[in-house]
Amino acid sequence: MATDRIFVDYVTEQLGLGARLTHKKMFGEYALYLDDKVVAFACDNSLFIKPTEAATKLAPDLPQRPPYPGAKDYPVADELLDDGDELRRLIIATADALPAPKPKPKKTAKKAAKKTTRKPKA
Repeated sequence: MATDRIFVDYVTEQLGLGARLTHKKMFGEYALYLDDKVVAFACDNSLFIKPTEAATKLAPDLPQRPPYPGAKDYPVADELLDDGDELRRLIIATADALPAPKPKPKKTAKKAAKKTTRKPKA
């Protein structure tokens, strides 16, 4: 079952992190990003927090299950959805525990590399 956009909008509103929090739709589900780090997934209208030591410390009693078939278990933060402060604290701590995202190569650099590797026409 795909996640409703209304659910993602509700989570975003509850977190109150403004432009720092973004999301991308993937295969009918959503990845949530805080400061360009994937911190959670919205799958089947449930909120799955990226497993980190911070999540274990701040919310040790959250149930765990895989967000999609074949995935490892993630903490499910559905019971925190109505507590914006607690959920915000968990999401920020999760982002802080994750490494910085790898820089994306510039598109112009890719184009320049392609031009230099092409064989000249005979």
